[in-house]
Amino acid sequence: KSVEKMETTADVSNGAGPVYEQKKETLRPEDLSEMLAAGTKEIHEKAENTQFVKDFLKGRIRKELFKLGAVALYYTYTALEEEIERNKDHPHFAALYFPTELHRHEALARDLEYFYGPEWKSHTSCSKATQNYVDRIHQVGQEDPVLLVAHAYTRYMGDLSGGQVLKKVAQRALKLPATGEGLEFYQFDAIHSAKEFKQLYRSRMNELELDMETKKRLVDEAVKAFLFNIEVFEELEEIGKTIQEDVLDAGMPVHGAMGGDISKCPYYAAKMATSGGTAYICQLAMAALRHPTGQVLFATWFAALAGLAAWYLM
Repeated sequence: KSVEKMETTADVSNGAGPVYEQKKETLRPEDLSEMLAAGTKEIHEKAENTQFVKDFLKGRIRKELFKLGAVALYYTYTALEEEIERNKDHPHFAALYFPTELHRHEALARDLEYFYGPEWKSHTSCSKATQNYVDRIHQVGQEDPVLLVAHAYTRYMGDLSGGQVLKKVAQRALKLPATGEGLEFYQFDAIHSAKEFKQLYRSRMNELELDMETKKRLVDEAVKAFLFNIEVFEELEEIGKTIQEDVLDAGMPVHGAMGGDISKCPYYAAKMATSGGTAYICQLAMAALRHPTGQVLFATWFAALAGLAAWYLM
């Protein structure tokens, strides 16, 4: 398939937004982005079918877990961005170094301060499942930095894809301020066009000088990233069983209740949003009005899953 290849003609970090020069690029099966898409399809489907996700789609959620999801993301991104800084000049990562555009840990810290208050660090800690994820990121960054490509790609491209689908819905359902407090994780002020930036990122990644064996190792590492996400989902599900709190049941139908209409699936929504389907976005907005709470109290962490789905659907 062909896509528009994007390259910058100006510094993307100059604060004025990136300037892109477009030219045709034909993607090949051996391109890293294509290998990642194909190689993670099965594990994505496994993640989609975890009980945590099924319950989420039914709208059966607990509000406190929304904040715990944000905590998990904070520790994950702090580890990832520490290792990116350590390896920013590595020949197999330097082309993907976009700290101003992409880094999330400071935004997540502001979100946690909003939810927990100024002393949020004393009220939060890294969970066991999240620590396993963090440990792997540090191991990769220190022992095999090329594998950071897999972790950075699955996280950041997800943030720019499915995560964006849920941002406004979350803002409405949680009655968060229109000025963005509590949702800064989703806000990429230095990126003018998410679609164009993702194309640039994939193009840079495909141009890395990697042999086939290394590409296969990157696919394996991306699968591990999904597995770590599944572990966090399962952990949140277990924590939810111990929280004595009213369940907010806003009734998002699961696949079997959709009458075969894939357009009603949140994963399809992520795909349509990334392709710029204006009509579908309007439909999504109407659905959000009908089911605002059921879609998003888990949005901070679940948006990452929706985004991970979107990067191979694109």
